[in-house]
Amino acid sequence: MPDSINRQIVLAAYPEGAPADSDFALAESPVPEPDDGQVLCRAIYLSLDPYMRGRISPAKSYAKGVAIGEVITGGTVSQVIESKSPDFAEGDIVFGYTGWQDYAVMEAGQLKIVDPQLAPISTALGVLGMPGMTAYTGLANIGQPKEGETLVVAAASGAVGSAVGQIAKIKGCRTIGVAGEDDKCAFVVEELGFDACLNHKDADFAGKLASVCPDGVDIYWENVGGAVFEAVLPLCNEFARIPVCGLIAHSNATELPSGPNQVPVVMRSVLTKRLRIQGFIVWDFADQEAEFIETMSGWIREGRVKYREDFVDGLENAPGAFRGLLQGKNFGKLVIRVSPDPTR
Repeated sequence: MPDSINRQIVLAAYPEGAPADSDFALAESPVPEPDDGQVLCRAIYLSLDPYMRGRISPAKSYAKGVAIGEVITGGTVSQVIESKSPDFAEGDIVFGYTGWQDYAVMEAGQLKIVDPQLAPISTALGVLGMPGMTAYTGLANIGQPKEGETLVVAAASGAVGSAVGQIAKIKGCRTIGVAGEDDKCAFVVEELGFDACLNHKDADFAGKLASVCPDGVDIYWENVGGAVFEAVLPLCNEFARIPVCGLIAHSNATELPSGPNQVPVVMRSVLTKRLRIQGFIVWDFADQEAEFIETMSGWIREGRVKYREDFVDGLENAPGAFRGLLQGKNFGKLVIRVSPDPTR
């Protein structure tokens, strides 16, 4: 049976720059009841992802933002507590965007079954979920890796970057990671099998990157922007591909950076090197989801793709963990453990 109270974290104010405690509020409401065709879900795991920073901004983006007073957007793995839909039964494990709250009523069409036999159910938020599919589809459709090419990926120890690098290795690429801590760099090389990983905080980062990319860069997976992009751009070979997945270095920016205008330099490189720079959203390739699940789950079973999850206990700790995510404090896929996992 569900509890009588539903805890919810709502948007109290639009952040100006980095999110603050005062931008979030913990609210309580009665647990909702499903109508015909609906399902009541209790969250087990809540995914925290960089895209959420854009959702709590008033700026227009590719998806509807969160209004003041609304529950923060977020994907969850949940358990069905009550079902009034023939498609789901009580006890089913499901994925859906139920948000930062304990309970949610969802239309049946908004949920997908999660198979606990495939992998731990938390992976539906990471390597077998949106981040993994982002890596798989973005690399296949935009990066288009070829054997012998060099790939550089920013935020290499994160949920997306770690998958990008491992898939590139499977495809025969030489893979260079970039991360923000020495222990993350060691993990990327020693555990994930990258050829090298550099700390972007190193004083000679640009020089070291050039030294480990003697044949230039054929694919740069952009998760970060900022100084990492500036160091990679001069190394790009002709016809290099740059899938733009995220710009976390600029997530909390309130104005354009100071200094000289870099647009002419970037556009000159785009022109003379015939670079392909393409932004994308994972659901641009929604028709490839079944292929992704089948292929990625196989690689995981074979030990060809490994993953790391960073768990934080308690819904109430989601705002603080989210702020840390934007500062690179997480190590692996960041997941809030909202309630006990019934499959463990």
